[in-house]
Amino acid sequence: MTLREICEIIKGEVVCGEELLGTDVEYAFSSDLMSDVLTVQCDKLMLITGLTNLQAIRTAEMSDIPCVLFVRNKPITEEMVELAKECDIAIIRSKN
Repeated sequence: MTLREICEIIKGEVVCGEELLGTDVEYAFSSDLMSDVLTVQCDKLMLITGLTNLQAIRTAEMSDIPCVLFVRNKPITEEMVELAKECDIAIIRSKN
C-alpha cells in the first residue's frame, strides 16, 4: 500500500513530503515510546504515534522510516516540519 492510499483511507493531512506519497508501506508500528521503535527491524515501515516532538522525527531518521503519522490531530511544529524535510521524511496528521 502506498502512503497516498493510507492518507486517503484515514482522511489524513499531508503536512510535508507530498513527493513521497508514492512510497510503498508494508508495515506500521504504533508507539509513543521511541526506544521501542528503535527495536523494530523491518523495511517499508510507517511510524504511527501521538508523540509530537523532534524525537519522533529523529527516531524515524535513525530507523530509516519514510513516514510518521501523527494521530489525534496533535499540533506539529515548524521545527519538526523542517527536520522532516531535511531527512526526507513525510509527515501525515490524522484527526483520529
